[in-house]
Amino acid sequence: MNLQTAIETPHPAALWAQTAPLDPLQIDCVTAVMLKILDNKCKMLPEEQMAMMAIYSVVKEKKGQLFESTIHTRIDEALRIGGSLSIERIHELRLYAEATIPKPVMKHFKSYLRESLYGI
Repeated sequence: MNLQTAIETPHPAALWAQTAPLDPLQIDCVTAVMLKILDNKCKMLPEEQMAMMAIYSVVKEKKGQLFESTIHTRIDEALRIGGSLSIERIHELRLYAEATIPKPVMKHFKSYLRESLYGI
């Protein structure tokens, strides 16, 4: 596969996300994981993080249940600009997301993701 094909070919996780029946709370879980990745607190392997970023890129336009759409603006800023102020905002949003999403909900989502995406 050449570089141009690799760039034009969507990540398999993005393809999965296009048809996965994610509910609004699961969309929020994807957003929370994205915040963890950006805050360098995610314990996933790099390839798993890439898969989550691909999923986020597909579902970020969908309505979640717990977060306002401005959270995606902050994530986009962090991805585009970076910098200490942006990272500080991401850290605060990550803490907020972790406090807002009940742990059993996040645990169930991660299990669903492993089963649906990876067949584990």
